[in-house]
Amino acid sequence: MSETVVAKRYAEALFQLGIEKNNLDELVTEFTTVREVFQNNQELNVFLMHPAVSGEKKKELIATSFQSLQKDVVNTLKLLIDRHRTDIIPATINQFIQLVNDAKGMVEASVYSTRALTEDEKHELELSFAKRLNKTAVTFDNKIDPTLIGGIKIRVGNTIYDGTISGKLKSIERKILTAN
Repeated sequence: MSETVVAKRYAEALFQLGIEKNNLDELVTEFTTVREVFQNNQELNVFLMHPAVSGEKKKELIATSFQSLQKDVVNTLKLLIDRHRTDIIPATINQFIQLVNDAKGMVEASVYSTRALTEDEKHELELSFAKRLNKTAVTFDNKIDPTLIGGIKIRVGNTIYDGTISGKLKSIERKILTAN
């Protein structure tokens, strides 16, 4: 079974638990923190994936590291350790956040630009894309990419809206090559 399918099943169970306990927003906040830890700490990933380290030591580290988080968050991580699924923790969190956002009519997107966008620019983009995507809200994560030359590129899920100078130059290049 693919990792995405397995991650989605765990995420759906978490989503149902959050609905039952009416704490979806708190779970999203805490799982976002956990996701950042897993993305930024390679030593943690190596430790949790190492076959010589016992499951009890792995769960002890998780309990100690995330002791300030809700019991459901810590128990989910421990469950994934017990089932030897630590590799899908970030994917499970992403799927869970996606389910919550879908239920609220929200979407997360990345905006790539040559410089950091001002709050006003981000706000205008969020309003514009919320209308365009027929969502209640869009939140952007601004990523700096100096290779774009100018303009912005927006990624929403698997869809990319490219309004960059480098994207336009590549398009012109493709047209010239196909014309010859």
